[in-house]
Amino acid sequence: MLDDMLDHIQGLRSGPVWRPIPTEVRAAFDAPLPVKPSALDAVHDDFLRNVLPYGVGNLHPSFMGWVQGGGNIAGMLGEMLAGGLNANLGGRDQAPLEVERQILRWMREIFHFPSTATGLFVTGSSMANFMGLLVARHAAVGKTPLGKAVADGELVAYASVAVHGCVPQAMDLSGLGRAAMRLIPVDANGRMRIDLLEAAIAADRADGHRPFLVAGTVGTVDTGAIDDLHSLADIAERNDMWYHVDGAFGALAILSPSLAPLLDGIERADSLAFDFHKWAQVPYDAGFLLVRDGREHENTFMAPEAYLRRETRGMAANSPWPCDFGIDLSRGFRALKTWFTLRTYGLERIGAMIENTCALARHLEARVSAESELELMAPVALNIVCFRYRGDNRVEDTNALNARIVVELQESGIAAPSTTEIDGQLVIRAAIVNHRTEPRDIDEMVDAVLDLGRRP
Repeated sequence: MLDDMLDHIQGLRSGPVWRPIPTEVRAAFDAPLPVKPSALDAVHDDFLRNVLPYGVGNLHPSFMGWVQGGGNIAGMLGEMLAGGLNANLGGRDQAPLEVERQILRWMREIFHFPSTATGLFVTGSSMANFMGLLVARHAAVGKTPLGKAVADGELVAYASVAVHGCVPQAMDLSGLGRAAMRLIPVDANGRMRIDLLEAAIAADRADGHRPFLVAGTVGTVDTGAIDDLHSLADIAERNDMWYHVDGAFGALAILSPSLAPLLDGIERADSLAFDFHKWAQVPYDAGFLLVRDGREHENTFMAPEAYLRRETRGMAANSPWPCDFGIDLSRGFRALKTWFTLRTYGLERIGAMIENTCALARHLEARVSAESELELMAPVALNIVCFRYRGDNRVEDTNALNARIVVELQESGIAAPSTTEIDGQLVIRAAIVNHRTEPRDIDEMVDAVLDLGRRP
């Protein structure tokens, strides 16, 4: 099984990025309940035939859809070891917790957080952003008065209109409601308008609301823009607000010496959400939440129960435990594949890879700018390029034309960008995250876009 996966990864470039699932393959998953046992090799044969060829393709060098990492061999092997160990990292005195704590110490150092900061592995930044908001809410009102705060519509939060949808969703899930999230317009570079943020805070205060959180973004999902982190920190400080940063993919740009200055101010965040499974190439899933005030973090989630009694000796020692800092009591060993990745490749090499994906984005930007039939639709901040085929003098609507180009690109197996909307126009969005991507993959995608756009 291991050999088959290594062969698959080694041969990625020779196959399509993605292929549609045939009807007969889908039908194979309608098999009845497996009441009787099956031979392992027979189950593996089914995997090779019906699962492996029909993934979304994010390992492939020409996968540029959304923001998805390409994984790595060391992390894959670490995941295999974690599965064999079958550790539950909710708590107890065990070495796997020391692995997670070591990564927390490394993250404190990387992001210049104090030694009292706490952190936790979670599924991804959607969960990390939600939990960061819960800590901010607790810091504002505590646990007891929450019902009153929700009923009165007292608490309000702020983010840019380009914020990831999981942040407004977190307002809903927290009980505060999506209507309590003020979405602030952005400037020409996709960054939250500081003047409009300050005006919104002042207006809400005048109306009797209580601004409690401002969320900055490092790498917006559409264009990769980075908010003015120092200005947001200043505003949060002046207004006694919690400062949260969604750095889902962009935060790890701090590992690149040339990109790190773009993140100045991230060290002032009260909480930071980011993913190892994007730019750090750790196999899914491996998100992380870092919180400056460890006491506030623990107070938000800790709920002692008799069956979780702590001791100074034995297996129930070594507290506080991860379950004191998050929602889950049952937790997989996500830290191990991250530990293997960071130690095997080293931060310098990972930073150079991150820098290279941004260089590839600039290569794509240059290709788009050099082609009269193509149009760049947003500034390139990091590794995301939004462009479109102009479709001048075409009967076909330009939005529909670009949507068709992307679908046909995906179905051809040549490349897999995605789409988004910029100022109401549908655009082709190429997010270059994969460490396997090379300039030839960019050129092949551009050539294919031109070919598909010219077809009647």
